[in-house]
Amino acid sequence: MSKNMGRRPVYVAVTVGLGLVALSACGSSDDSESAAGGSKTVTLVSHDSWAVSKNVLKDFEKQSGYEVKVLKDGDAGEAVNKAILSKGNPQGDVFFGVDNTLLSRALDNGIFTSYKAKGLGEVGSEYQLDAGKHRVTPIDTGSICVNYDKKYFAEHKLTPPSSFADLAEPAYKNLLVTENASTSSPGLGFLLGSAAQYGDDGWQAYWKKLKANGVKVVDGWDQAYNEEFSGSAGGKKADGERPLVVSYASSPPAEAIYSDPQPKTSPVGVATGTCFRQIEFAGLLDGAKNTEGGQALLDFLISKEFQEDMPLNMFVDPVTKNATAPADYTKYAVKVDAPETMSPRKIADNRDDWVKSWTSLVLK
Repeated sequence: MSKNMGRRPVYVAVTVGLGLVALSACGSSDDSESAAGGSKTVTLVSHDSWAVSKNVLKDFEKQSGYEVKVLKDGDAGEAVNKAILSKGNPQGDVFFGVDNTLLSRALDNGIFTSYKAKGLGEVGSEYQLDAGKHRVTPIDTGSICVNYDKKYFAEHKLTPPSSFADLAEPAYKNLLVTENASTSSPGLGFLLGSAAQYGDDGWQAYWKKLKANGVKVVDGWDQAYNEEFSGSAGGKKADGERPLVVSYASSPPAEAIYSDPQPKTSPVGVATGTCFRQIEFAGLLDGAKNTEGGQALLDFLISKEFQEDMPLNMFVDPVTKNATAPADYTKYAVKVDAPETMSPRKIADNRDDWVKSWTSLVLK
């Protein structure tokens, strides 16, 4: 998981079920393909973090008459690049998992064809970044944020940081681990968040302060969260020494739900003033062999049933107004009222230059 550009982490307890779902879906669709010449098979191309409850997927297959084949193409950055290379002759019908940090790359390369999904009126307008053309449909949202180890800060009688500025203070020297912005989605999101906070001319000075304050950089989320971070179950086993990590606002629910026994409160907190909004999209691939099946699948992805299933499978928030996250998720969820945001066009215009500058500044 070290090269996880654009890829949301899937917690260990989730990946076991995910493998079963994907294998089941692929197996059943292969039978359908041979029997019906592929007309009743709809292929979903995704990053490796796709997950859905088996019964929810079966409901779609039963109601629509289509069987779903899932093709996982690595992390989202890799998957998007493959989709661009296969433009016009795609591997599947629908692509899921391009987020707002990579959206402009996909749209500029024309890999999607327009389709206005049924139920789009239930999706919040703030998530509809391609509303005029409907080349992509918003599916889920979340926030990339600094997480903190509650136990560490309590034992050291230290107030956890709450903002970007706090992280550069001497009190938090050598406490933060983040991911490489050139290889990791949360790493890139954290960089974009700092650019949104401090502006085009101020983010580099901020990162100079972080570097001087001992920020540690690792390749990807798995290493940062499950090895370096002292507040996660994996980090405890690995003797992680960093009580601050760039992760997600949904890390506290995941950490608590898969603890045995479940704690009253999560051992992980969120510095809500360090967050950057992430939105994931799906779209009908240009040249799809099963256009109708792909459209039906997009309708399903913003249906109430699927939207309410996502939080405990992919640890993301619904984007539709009619969906309610499960109680087990909301019990531990941290509300982020005002995450930093940035338009896909601004990201497109600056992403490569910012990552190059960040690499020279922080890693050399």
